[in-house]
Amino acid sequence: MALHLKDLEHQTVIITGATTGIGLATARMAADRGARLVLVARDENALRELCDEINLTGGEAVHVAVNIGDKAQVHRITQTAIDTFGGFDTWINNAGVSLFGNLLDIDEKDYHRLFDTTYWGVVYGSLEAARHLAGKRRDGYAGAIINLGSIASDQAIPYQGMYSAAKHAVKGFTDALRMELEHAGAPISVTLIKPASIATPFPEHAGNVMDTEPTLPPPLYEPRIVARSILYCAEHPRRDMYVGGGGRFMTALGHCAPRMMDKIMSAKIIKQQQTEKPEHRRHFALQEAATDRRERVRYASHVSKTSLYNNASMHPLLTTTVLASTLIGAVVLAERRP
Repeated sequence: MALHLKDLEHQTVIITGATTGIGLATARMAADRGARLVLVARDENALRELCDEINLTGGEAVHVAVNIGDKAQVHRITQTAIDTFGGFDTWINNAGVSLFGNLLDIDEKDYHRLFDTTYWGVVYGSLEAARHLAGKRRDGYAGAIINLGSIASDQAIPYQGMYSAAKHAVKGFTDALRMELEHAGAPISVTLIKPASIATPFPEHAGNVMDTEPTLPPPLYEPRIVARSILYCAEHPRRDMYVGGGGRFMTALGHCAPRMMDKIMSAKIIKQQQTEKPEHRRHFALQEAATDRRERVRYASHVSKTSLYNNASMHPLLTTTVLASTLIGAVVLAERRP
């Protein structure tokens, strides 16, 4: 069954983890494109400030302060969307948090906190969205569920082992949900977005048991590249989409040569996630809500502002045409040589 999604300017979009990083970039970009927004995070003040920012510039946004890892709170998101806009078209499960350090050194209660947000928050949001969208679509258009996975959904990252486990679980759940909804004939597109390292405050918000402040391994990309990919999938049904060619190469190598990739990851990636600054923080977003409303932060490594890989992913026909034309031109020139 072919699925058709509304243009973004005619959609109501729910975004979890909306006050920082990828979620914040997506919220601002969606507002600029005319979407009505239901913004979700834990901190009431940060949400209110973001909604004021969007509404004062001509957008339409409301907020719901909930802990998406608590199933009992998640229905409030749907109810707010219904009360304010009559429902919603796209639900983006973006909220997530990580833990840096050796798996043997991390307290078990922090494992559970991570899974509550990074995995169970996706599960509760997806099921809530699926129940609403399956029963309410009567206008010829499908709805969309967009889940934020990671390249860690495919390739485990040492010293982010529990985060990798959660993102592997997100992939398994998302793929199973997609197949079950397709089997039921539900008019819902289900997409998994898999970003590489993105230059957000992600390490600052993560839990950490290392002696040094954490960072992300290169290559790094701007969060707005992810936001564009997410919003593209809100208008175009896609099974999944990687963000960042470097990350896509890493997962492909891990698939083709897993043992070699294990060696590379253990030899290089652990060190690349450690700075030379001693860890001094006492509170992390793992325990408390992030309140800083920053899309990105500075990194020592270069941050790419564009991704040719993602441009090609979002324009496959154009890319195929260009590549074919280039190949034909090369063949013609070769044949003309004496």
